[in-house]
Amino acid sequence: MNKSSLMQEITGLVQGRREGHGFITPDDGSDDIYLPPSEMHHLVHRDRVRARIVRLDRRGRPEAQVLEILERQTKTIIGRLLQENGVWLVAPEDKRYGQDVLVPPNATAHAKTGQIVVVELTEPPTLHGQPVGRIVEVLGETDDAGMEIEIAVRKYEVPHAFSPACEKAAAKLPSTVRPADRRGRVDLRDVPLLTIDGEDARDFDDAVYCEPARVGRGKGWRLLVAIADVSHYVKSGDAIDGDAFERATSIYFPRRVIPMLPEKLSNGLCSLNPGVDRLCMVCDMLITAKGQVHAYQFYPAVMHSHARMTYQQVADILANTRGPLALQYSALLPEFLHLHGVYQALLTARKARGAVDFETTETQILCDDNGRIAQIVPRARTEAHKLIEECMLAANVCSAEFLQASGHPALYRVHEGPTPERQNTLRAYLKALGLNLTIGDDPKPQDFQAIAEATKDRPDAQQIHSMLLRSMQQAIYTPHNSGHFGLAFEAYTHFTSPIRRYPDLLVHRVIKAVLSDGHYRLPAVPDAGPATEQFRKKLAAKVAAPERMGSDDAPSATDKRRSRRGSKPSDQAELQAWEAAGLHCSANERRADEASRDVESWLKCMYMREHLGEVFAGTVTAVTSFGLFVTLDAMYVEGLVHITELGGEYFRYDEARQELRGERTGTRYAVGSRLQIQVSRVDLDARNIDFVPARDELERDTGEASAASGNGRHNGKNGRNSKSSQRRGGTPSARTHSEATPSAASVEHKGSAGGKPAQTSPSTPTPRRKGRRR
Repeated sequence: MNKSSLMQEITGLVQGRREGHGFITPDDGSDDIYLPPSEMHHLVHRDRVRARIVRLDRRGRPEAQVLEILERQTKTIIGRLLQENGVWLVAPEDKRYGQDVLVPPNATAHAKTGQIVVVELTEPPTLHGQPVGRIVEVLGETDDAGMEIEIAVRKYEVPHAFSPACEKAAAKLPSTVRPADRRGRVDLRDVPLLTIDGEDARDFDDAVYCEPARVGRGKGWRLLVAIADVSHYVKSGDAIDGDAFERATSIYFPRRVIPMLPEKLSNGLCSLNPGVDRLCMVCDMLITAKGQVHAYQFYPAVMHSHARMTYQQVADILANTRGPLALQYSALLPEFLHLHGVYQALLTARKARGAVDFETTETQILCDDNGRIAQIVPRARTEAHKLIEECMLAANVCSAEFLQASGHPALYRVHEGPTPERQNTLRAYLKALGLNLTIGDDPKPQDFQAIAEATKDRPDAQQIHSMLLRSMQQAIYTPHNSGHFGLAFEAYTHFTSPIRRYPDLLVHRVIKAVLSDGHYRLPAVPDAGPATEQFRKKLAAKVAAPERMGSDDAPSATDKRRSRRGSKPSDQAELQAWEAAGLHCSANERRADEASRDVESWLKCMYMREHLGEVFAGTVTAVTSFGLFVTLDAMYVEGLVHITELGGEYFRYDEARQELRGERTGTRYAVGSRLQIQVSRVDLDARNIDFVPARDELERDTGEASAASGNGRHNGKNGRNSKSSQRRGGTPSARTHSEATPSAASVEHKGSAGGKPAQTSPSTPTPRRKGRRR
């Protein structure tokens, strides 16, 4: 930004920082504008303001002065009640709210010092005075079991109680499938559909079945993926639908789930529980021996799950088909073998199209009866996990192609390729490592997969794959299909998890409308909340503009198909409604991720408080200008070694090599370096864990400090480790996660397991041949 920007007026959202300053995120999606601490005195994090750029700092960055507060979005704040010199105040749990809130003596709601409370703001801050509020809810003591979840749902404004209208509507629903519900559906109750989920799963929204079949002139498979028919019970625009849309997704915490749907639906009527009749939507596919979908069809059905299996059970059976577990399920053994056969075929197709498949480590937090961490363990990803993922991918791709062919507006799961800036960062990193592999100007998924495959046996493979992963963008929901980069699909959507994801429910409704030659219109979309508004601004430049068709334009093939169905092309207002729904679902997905990470960080901090002073071995998993992030081998917990703790040495940050290098000794700390560290400090409020190098670590030969840095020339950004220039920062971009990955497969693909008919009966339709649609 140059001097011509001075005196320019902007409107945007205030983002506070724990250090006391803040930023304005402009509504037009341009770069953030700095707000000095003096300006933040009368502001609250998330205020909408009108401001003017008044100066540029030494580095040419703009600084703003607030002219008007347009809206104060913050109504309540979570914090700890304190008493200082006889004055009651609430210290915000979220440090982006930079000021304590004063509480009059008659507004404490009998809360006790140290308790976690919710305070409602009654007077905003001024230039010379703190905000004032009254306590409206007392959550309890900091160490109470489940307190971290109570804080997170309020901190991120997660709806955690269903509305009375929703609960009343759910209570009126039947407990079982009635004869009238089965009318017009294919009866698959004699087909041995199975659910395969985690041991702790309570809602089962997918089931699968597979059998050998003749496909064209060769051999292949018939795969059925049956998905809970939530749309039969949750009608568009009703009270249950309103609450489901507001939540947009279920949120999974250790020991607790905040579901998108009431429990009567999520764990009962819609869940594909074993031994009971359930309504479902089926994606019925014919798949060639090379894993290509030859034909598919969708239809509503009624099913009867023949078994509820876990991933580990299926993995054990496939590993030993003559073992005790295989004998126990001998009647279903052919089904498992057929599923494994189609999985192998689908895996062949996956490799052929070059989909990205990184091997990363996911962890699982195991809690004791008091809600505290008992252990953090790697989450095993078995053949059974991958089997279900491939089945779900196949069903999701078919649903995307079906929607594209229909021309009906709907939400696609879109994942764009890496931005030019991220491409350059990745190229520099690969070059610094001395790798002969890189990505082109127009990178393809195959490029990333080739690098992952070539480096999988290196000691620093985990870190290289993490860098590949972080170079990608996050996936979003939008009615404008531009494909899924990571999975290497031209069209992709979410069909398989309508119990826990609202976009899947919308896809079901559209598919049903198309099957009945109708047209589905979204109910009135509620006003966007703060999370959606913030996300909308971030994506403003990324969402494609709606296609416009003038009166002189020739009708497209899509419009002709719509005309044959008797429906009109969607107008601009309808497309904008789908855009708004996509933004809402994407924003709330991010909110759920942030809330889950916040809870995990709280639990890990509580866990590490019991290990203060202890020494552990770890690996550097990210390098920043202010220090090293180290993940402990034994506990899978990450903490920061601040640059000022690395000894009496000046370090320069090399962004290309992802390393810190000492000027005097040449000591290098890079991604992949091995360290012995000591747990020095845990800040529960900030969710920070601080490490320091163990004494032996600093005394040993510093020339061996880096185990994974390259030998290229030093050519990155530099910064000395003075405390003024390298303060402790927030979590760096290196800690963010992209979704287009194999480790994200559990998010992208599972959440519904598929189901397919084993026997072809006269009542089971034959899949129609898939036309050319790409």
